[in-house]
Amino acid sequence: MSDAPRILVIDDDTLQLELLQRVLSRDGFAVAVGASMNDIQQLAKDFKPHVVLMDVNIPGAAGGSGLPMARAAAPLGTRFYLFSACDESKLKTLAREHRADGWLSKSLPIAEVSRKLKEISKRTP
Repeated sequence: MSDAPRILVIDDDTLQLELLQRVLSRDGFAVAVGASMNDIQQLAKDFKPHVVLMDVNIPGAAGGSGLPMARAAAPLGTRFYLFSACDESKLKTLAREHRADGWLSKSLPIAEVSRKLKEISKRTP
């Protein structure tokens, strides 16, 4: 596996997944994408991401409720960030409730999401 930071993006919006995969790959990340809790469990084991960017409204895991199951499947030290277009105060509360490492708003420009992921990746063991 390359030395590029590995980012796993889970979102049921295929256009969002395609955009993130294209931009993050261009910016030097190794990127895997999935649209369901089944995907996150398998990809977390196989891809061994440094960071998981997880939409809060994926089927079967609304509101970030799938985060504990995802964390159990991922390597120790993987950082989990909730990702949503919902109100930022609600997103921050959900991240705290589900013990996410943080949150990113989908309202951020994609270049800013990439920049923040670079910062997060540098802090990941």
